[in-house]
Amino acid sequence: MNSEASNLNTLTDTTGIGGHPRGLTTLFFTEMWERFSYYGMRALLILFMTTPVVSGGLGFSNDKAGPIYGAYTGSVYLMSLPGGWIADNVLGSRNAVFWGGCIIALGHFSMAISSLPTFYLGLVLIVLGTGLLKPNVSALVGGLYSPTDQRRDSGFSIFYMGINTGAFLAPLVCGYLGEKVNWHLGFGAAGVFMVLGLIQYKLSEDRLSHIGNAPDFPAAQIRRNGLIGAGLMLGIVAVVVTLYFGPEVIQKNRGYLMIGFLIAFLAWLFTSYLRPEEKKPVFVIVILFLFATIFWAVFEQAGSSFNLFARDFTDRSMSSGWLLNSFRSLNLLSPTDNEFPGSWYQSVNSMYLIILAPVMSWLWLKLGNRQPSSPIKFSLSLFLVGAGAIVITLASLLLANASKVGPSWLMGVYLFHTLGELCLSPVGMSATTKLAPARLTGLMMGIWFLSISFGNFIGGETAGFFSGESADLLVGLFSKVAAVPIIAAIVLLALTPWIKNLMGKVR
Repeated sequence: MNSEASNLNTLTDTTGIGGHPRGLTTLFFTEMWERFSYYGMRALLILFMTTPVVSGGLGFSNDKAGPIYGAYTGSVYLMSLPGGWIADNVLGSRNAVFWGGCIIALGHFSMAISSLPTFYLGLVLIVLGTGLLKPNVSALVGGLYSPTDQRRDSGFSIFYMGINTGAFLAPLVCGYLGEKVNWHLGFGAAGVFMVLGLIQYKLSEDRLSHIGNAPDFPAAQIRRNGLIGAGLMLGIVAVVVTLYFGPEVIQKNRGYLMIGFLIAFLAWLFTSYLRPEEKKPVFVIVILFLFATIFWAVFEQAGSSFNLFARDFTDRSMSSGWLLNSFRSLNLLSPTDNEFPGSWYQSVNSMYLIILAPVMSWLWLKLGNRQPSSPIKFSLSLFLVGAGAIVITLASLLLANASKVGPSWLMGVYLFHTLGELCLSPVGMSATTKLAPARLTGLMMGIWFLSISFGNFIGGETAGFFSGESADLLVGLFSKVAAVPIIAAIVLLALTPWIKNLMGKVR
């Protein structure tokens, strides 16, 4: 069989999950365990930083911990840009996924050591490793399908179930270990499960042999590209460290500096790097990027301000009943402890996703060519994430007459945010891979993840204003968080006809 026929067969493979290519199974479990490691550590991060030193934490204030949280989560996705470039020009997507996972595991194990230097070192290593792994595992999923394959959105939805299976389990395991046993044991557990993901990936990597190969460049060019890629990654780390820990004048103006970076990057991309025929589809990706940034800035409050709200203002007691007795019989709670970890609320979003992702996948397949366009789905996602912020604003109003609110408020917040995420995240990844020029798939996925990066940076800065001193302060914060995405949704709806014209046949 010639190579052209072999490649055609791989793109029409139906032997995997639900009639999808079998390589999707490999990537499903790889991303599941990588997300377990990421969300396990993420559930603990701001809680660990704001816990007093006498209780094993770092004792940071909210206005210090919030921006550090945002710097970390934002850098994770910002590193997707050089990570995608390195895959395209040095390693290939398959190798980038593996080596990225190795670096991530080292980062988690570094955080398992109780010291401030190893804490920061662990954050840096996870940032570098995720930058290699995250954009390229998604690019590999896109490579399993032809651009016109109707299974594509459905495949990304199934892949998203893998992400959220890991994200659901991680706070339960790492959150319990960190909050109830030892913070550093929780961080170390995240590393163990990353290693499991790497083992699974290597054992079934042959299913991906037709995609994600290293570029066929001369050895000298590969070495030169490798040095450039390493320089870009380390340069980004240096810039972020300077923005958040450098001179005070830089810290105060870091928002303006980051906007300047974005403008400079886009100017370089459109004036020096893109070919003329590539500019229109990439311009659409950039438009979607801007609105997705707003979505993620609100959504990412889950791990920061909403996480603090869960710990400080949400009733987590298990005063009686089978659940409390079961936990104590398993020695998961001491006789005097009747509260489950606040980080467990981080599993709610993923629980909803596991339930609802198959429904949304079925819905897009059922609608076929009649389904809403990507911009319409983005608008809906912004309305929904704004609605979730309205719910927590209403919960904050109740705190004027009570010390804590019931768990149903956060459950409602995460339901709205989950529905919004399903209208944006898998759809955005799929649209990016369809619009991306073939030679720039990794870089374009990097741009998609750049929207999450900037959203996380903004979200971290926003979380720094979280204050439990009064209900009025919480209402003021969360009402602003609700208003911005709703306004953005209205603007995007007005722009949709123009965006659809730019997209051409891509929906």
